[in-house]
Amino acid sequence: MLIRKVLFLALVLFASSLANAQSVKLTSVQISEILNGNTASGKWDGEVYHQYFDVDGTTTIIKAGDLKKIGKWKINDDTEEFLSRFPGDIDWQGWYIMEYSGDYYWVSKTTPPTKFKLEIGNKLK
Repeated sequence: MLIRKVLFLALVLFASSLANAQSVKLTSVQISEILNGNTASGKWDGEVYHQYFDVDGTTTIIKAGDLKKIGKWKINDDTEEFLSRFPGDIDWQGWYIMEYSGDYYWVSKTTPPTKFKLEIGNKLK
């Protein structure tokens, strides 16, 4: 009987924590803190990628098949967006960064939220 009560209490606490979870849009300062000198990895359009954000504003992305591109990145303080530009891009591309339950997501007006993992330091493979 005691085990049932403990399990029930654990279930109630877990359910209430899920109900209170909400997504948070990161500020410019927070974006800078998580990206500067670190690596994001995940899947974009079904392809695995690793992207390093150098503190000098250079970004390097490596996709499956060892496709490597070097571009620039910055943060728009007015809109609190992450911006990147690679050779061949006509303009800077912008994304918001959201955090939900400890996970990070790229979010834009044209793409669905895309989860990424943050790794400390340069973890390009």
